[in-house]
Amino acid sequence: MSPATGKPVPPMLATLGNPPTGERWAFESKWDGQRAIATTGSKDPALWSRNGNDISASFPEILDALSAVLDHRETVLDGEIVALGPDGVPSFSLLQRRMHVLRPTAQLRNEALTSYYVFDILDVDGTSTTELPYLERREALANLSLEHPRVKVPPHWLNVDGPAMLEVAKKHHLEGIVAKNISSIYQPGKRSRDWLKTPLRANCEAVLCGFLPGAGGAAGGVGSLILGAHDDSGSLVHIGNVGTGLTDRQRRELRDKLVEIEQPISPFTIEPPRAVTRNASWSRPVFVCDVEYREFTGGSLRHPSFRGLRNDKTADEVDLPGRH
Repeated sequence: MSPATGKPVPPMLATLGNPPTGERWAFESKWDGQRAIATTGSKDPALWSRNGNDISASFPEILDALSAVLDHRETVLDGEIVALGPDGVPSFSLLQRRMHVLRPTAQLRNEALTSYYVFDILDVDGTSTTELPYLERREALANLSLEHPRVKVPPHWLNVDGPAMLEVAKKHHLEGIVAKNISSIYQPGKRSRDWLKTPLRANCEAVLCGFLPGAGGAAGGVGSLILGAHDDSGSLVHIGNVGTGLTDRQRRELRDKLVEIEQPISPFTIEPPRAVTRNASWSRPVFVCDVEYREFTGGSLRHPSFRGLRNDKTADEVDLPGRH
């Protein structure tokens, strides 16, 4: 925990890259969910988002499970909150139904049941484990015996071929793989090449900067959302619009959210194309969403699809796709 804030340190982050080969790499599945640090001990268990927000109230079933398996033992864990779809595959859209609900009803909890997939340990019994190499941290994690329907420790694989692991992930409809250097220490808040992530589907975060009004069946809601991200100089630039993947309800709700923070001028450093500005309603660049896309070329997302809002990241953390 940080003495200054009373919150856990931010998680270590992976760098985008092709799957490596060689004996110095361990491989894990990449889970399509919400990154979270868990703290347990004399106080009730707590879950913290990547940017340090307390998200415990949204996932009571995970807190109950942590209490059951750890019984007030002091730990700091790193993992992913995941909701499985009917096919047993992690579903971000299902998880998104839970991410913004502070007191989920029993019905919602049953419809969008979540689990915590733990893949690292930062502290146990008051002793930091961040300076231990990866394999020793995995051993310390295994010694906690965390298995529970709502708390799981997913496997890692050694002495396997990276590209072959990616094919296995594709076969099981997972988001991708993460390769981790077996001798690497845990570096809180750092994006390191000791961890390499290879997603199968391209997705990114984007800042909501306004909207174009809907027409026809989408009247009264957003037709498309105007998206932005920060370039290397830190300037907020337009990266395209997204109008697919939105339900009628989301179109109305997002319009209401953006109208509440409306502003008269574009938040972009460089003015977007006229096709965007002609009927645009601008808003303060506050909300962050998750977008799936085919490729990022010419400064714009091709074939983007909206996947949901994120409350675990702030707008100033959103960079151009592929920067990390």
